[in-house]
This record gives sequence, structure tokens and C-alpha cells, in this order.
Amino acid sequence: MEEVKLLGSWASPFSHRVVCALKLKGVSYEYIQEDTRNKSPQLLHYNPVHKKIPILVHGGKPICESLVILEYIEETWPQIPLLPKDPHERALARFWIQYSAAGKAFGSFFTSPEGEDREKAVKEALEALKILEEQGLGDKKFFGGETINMVDIAFAWLTYWFECAEEIVGLKLLEPNSLPKLHAWVQNLKQVPVIKENLPDYQNLTIHMKNAWHKFQSNQHGHAH
Repeated sequence: MEEVKLLGSWASPFSHRVVCALKLKGVSYEYIQEDTRNKSPQLLHYNPVHKKIPILVHGGKPICESLVILEYIEETWPQIPLLPKDPHERALARFWIQYSAAGKAFGSFFTSPEGEDREKAVKEALEALKILEEQGLGDKKFFGGETINMVDIAFAWLTYWFECAEEIVGLKLLEPNSLPKLHAWVQNLKQVPVIKENLPDYQNLTIHMKNAWHKFQSNQHGHAH
């Protein structure tokens, strides 16, 4: 078996995606914690284009970008499939995975300054979540039906990182009265062992994200003058 390494960061939802996929497939790997503010020569060597984590290194060859890594994991270790067998179903799953990649609308309420900008961002985030609930999830327990698949993994950050963002900004968007199915999905997903056991400590994550938020807000104010 060729050596598998994952360069990631504990607070990154993108690293979390890759960890979940590897664990679901039963692939053993070495995890290397990266400091994203002080990037290692190894990180820069393996991802000279974006200089970002996560990076999966399989047999000495790097694969970058979390969604690309998920596809690679699916093709390399086909046991316990994370995509449907049926080509149309698989294309649909990929469509929603792409929707998660266009996720600026989901998180813009966190990065936008207070006032009109934030109101607009909140509206956009709610619209994006509503589309995901009505068109993507529908009446299923998970995007994968009774069990989770790659779409659930792609959106797993909504369970935890999104909650943290809501708490920091002081807004609640993903609520049972406005998004009942998606809210239920979040609760169900949190109970899936592979998701639950690999989530970062909530308090530490809140501190980490709060620092990032304050930094972002002060930059915004700096540009405003």
C-alpha cells in the first residue's frame, strides 16, 4: 500500500471533508498539522499554485483542493462508494457538490460589514440555503438518502463552522422554523460517528473564528476611510 499523507489544519472545514472521506473508506494515513500563517516548505512544495491546505499526498504525489481530493479518494478506493452508481444520480450529486463550491453566498454574512451590506448578505445566504433545502435535500434524511455521501461531506461545514459564524455575528439563519429539513439534516449529520468524532473543539474553533472575524472587520474599516 502506497503511503498516504494529509497536510491539513484542525480548524479547516476543507481538511475535515478529506478526513471524513478517508475514514469512511478505511484508508490509513498520516496527518500533518500545518500552521496556515507560517506555511511549511513541504506545503509550498506540494501546492505551489494556491499554497493552501488540504493536500493529499499519495505515493509521493500531491492532490490539492478538497473537492478534487474527494473525487480522487472515490476513484482510488472504490470500496464504500461516496457517489451513486447511477450516472444521472451521480451527475446530480456532482451538481450539488459544485453548488457547495460556489458557497460565497452562504458565508458572506460572516465577512460583510454591518448595515446594508450585511442585510443583503443575510438575504443571499438564506436564499442559497432555501434552494439547497428544497431542490437538493428534499425529504431525504441525508443527501445520500439513508446514509451520507459526498454531498453531505461537502456541506458538513454547515453543521459546525456555520453555527460558529452565526454565534460570532449574532445572527441565527439555519433555524427549524425557516429551514426545517436542513435543520433536521444538521442534527442528523452531527450524530454520524465519522463527522462527530473528527470535529474540532467548538470553543477553540469559536476563538479561532472570532479572531479571524475581528481581523476581517478591522481590514474592512481600514478600506472604508
